[in-house]
Amino acid sequence: MSPWERFVVVARGGRADRVPVALIVDSPWLPGYAGIDTLDYFLRPDEWLRINLDLSDRFPEVAWIPGFWVEYGMAAEPSAFGARVVWHHDQAPSIEPVPGGLAVLAGMEPPDPQRHGLMPLVLQRYADSERRLLPQGLKVQMVAARGPFAVAAWLLGVSEFLIALKVEPEASGRLLDALTATTIAWLRAQLDVLRAPEGILVLDDIAGMLSPAMFKQFARPRFSRIFGEFGGLIKAFHNDTPCAHLARPMATLGFDVFNFSHTMDIADLQTKMPGIALMGNIPPLDAMARGTPAAVAAWAHECVQKTGGRGLILSAGGGVSPGTPPEAIDALVQAAGG
Repeated sequence: MSPWERFVVVARGGRADRVPVALIVDSPWLPGYAGIDTLDYFLRPDEWLRINLDLSDRFPEVAWIPGFWVEYGMAAEPSAFGARVVWHHDQAPSIEPVPGGLAVLAGMEPPDPQRHGLMPLVLQRYADSERRLLPQGLKVQMVAARGPFAVAAWLLGVSEFLIALKVEPEASGRLLDALTATTIAWLRAQLDVLRAPEGILVLDDIAGMLSPAMFKQFARPRFSRIFGEFGGLIKAFHNDTPCAHLARPMATLGFDVFNFSHTMDIADLQTKMPGIALMGNIPPLDAMARGTPAAVAAWAHECVQKTGGRGLILSAGGGVSPGTPPEAIDALVQAAGG
């Protein structure tokens, strides 16, 4: 089985020939790994393609999620709402909150992915990239979008957004509705430019910061709507905020794969989220970026032991952190094989 086939089998509730290894990688890690300026990574399509192709050659047993990801850090969705993007040579771009805050944003209509912000550039890059990948027998398997709570936090600031949920629930709800529609439209636009994608990835750490009551009020209906729109596709959810208190309600949202914080016990999570493939649970910073290969292997073996290898996709407990050495990934692959 190929790495992607293993990922698909486990995501759909089956058991592969070995425990899959899958990693979320993007612009915070890849330019440094490849020794290239971050702006060159974004602006030079040949270099971007070379770097992403090299991953499969260097790590042939890893499924890259979403794989050949065309992204500008967190900037695509916020840029379509007027947020100012700040570019850097040595890290992914940062986002400045929109002046005027919720009073301005609550009345905005969802943007058009074909016309607004950086989204049209991403779509064009996807179309061009797949034209170059298909002759090599390759394709883009998944597309990705930030969830509505993550985007709201970039547009307003994290603290300001969380306070607004409490003190201005109606206006916050209107903004979240527009952002939910944006997430769906953005995923659909990406799917539509590709030949035969098989899955979606939604990333939203901010939802994990809510209380159970606020999650039920604000998050559950909107995420259920998002995941419900994409029947037949593999649906993965990334939230690496420690949120064990939300495990049971999150399990009802309709996703197939959960990438979560390494601080959450994987055995407890397996009990609370039956039927969902767990993608983790190696500490991305302390073990993979700063630790030793032996530490990575020990964490991996513990994950296998606690889950019995069932419904497990070995990964970092989040995305791959900047500075993660190749040897850490090698250790993870070796641990998965035995």
